[in-house]
Amino acid sequence: MKKLLLPVVILSVCLSVAIWMALQTPDPSVRNPDPPVLLVDVVAVERRNVNLSVQVNGTVSPRTQTTLVSEVSGQIIEVAENFESGGFFEQGDVLLRIDDRNYKAELKRAESAIAAARTKVTQEQGQADYARRTEAMRPDQAATDLALRKPQLAEAKANLEFAIADLEKRQGDLDRTVIRAPYNGMIKAKLSDVGQFVSGGTMLAEVFAVDAVEVRLPLPDRELPYIDLESSPRVELSAELGDEVQTWYGEIVRTEGVFDAKSRVLYAVARIEDPYNRRSQSWPYPLRVGTFVEASIAGRDVDNIVVLPRNVLRADNRVWTVGGNNELLPRQVSVLRADEDRIYIDSGLEGVALVCLTTLENPLPGTVVRFSNQDDGGD
Repeated sequence: MKKLLLPVVILSVCLSVAIWMALQTPDPSVRNPDPPVLLVDVVAVERRNVNLSVQVNGTVSPRTQTTLVSEVSGQIIEVAENFESGGFFEQGDVLLRIDDRNYKAELKRAESAIAAARTKVTQEQGQADYARRTEAMRPDQAATDLALRKPQLAEAKANLEFAIADLEKRQGDLDRTVIRAPYNGMIKAKLSDVGQFVSGGTMLAEVFAVDAVEVRLPLPDRELPYIDLESSPRVELSAELGDEVQTWYGEIVRTEGVFDAKSRVLYAVARIEDPYNRRSQSWPYPLRVGTFVEASIAGRDVDNIVVLPRNVLRADNRVWTVGGNNELLPRQVSVLRADEDRIYIDSGLEGVALVCLTTLENPLPGTVVRFSNQDDGGD
């Protein structure tokens, strides 16, 4: 019996101790935690006057470009030192010369032909005067034009005019053996060199003018209401060259008048004067032909506009604002214009001081937030 009762007693004692210890544990306290407060970035609503500039891209191209072509045949006997790709020249500079010996000989033959034709005219004029006096002594007979040598004199004068025209042509051919620069410009491509035989129509070089360059800028139809193209708006061009961003300025001088059928854009042409600093040091760095540039075209000025980052705009043109109790509140706004980085709001934020910049997942109206105060740096 003792062996049977001993385990029962031990278990009873242990159970009693466990119950007593459980009864000694205090009831847990119940706390209602405060809802979490989100930390967000905000921006102050500031209304200001804004210029609605239009941002586009384009490539610099020559205003005037020419392919120099030989009008005569012969061997190139001389080229200028600057007759190289990238070489500058002034209007009237001699770029190359073609062998002119044959053309000088032809010119002398033409001069001799004129002398002979003038002699013939003088002879026919004298014979015509003699025939007229002779026929005047015979009033009873009517003199014919042939007897008065009128056809012979007319033929002699015609031959003289032909000889003069031929001389002018020979002189022109001789002048064309010297290729001169048509304007102030640069050699884009050198297509011939000394010792080369060329014929009429042979391309000698590609050149372009450096007094001004142009940039074709594509304007989508949605951007046209913001630009007054008739007033030649100012254009700022920029390009990253090396580690620096260079800037040039020009103006819109014309549009191409029709929309491109494929891209549905209207091309406006901006002109920049003295791109290579040939007249003065117009720019810190030359604006070279072929440079890809970003263009900012000055547009209309509008008043009382709020400019915000584009990422704050939500569906249905709504933005999240921060109210007086630091609560999130949605506001529907009227967007005047939007570009890749910003939106321009003209109404809908009346009485609002702060706009939430942080993108929140499923925000609820009335959510309490805290934000960094950009004025004093506190929370």
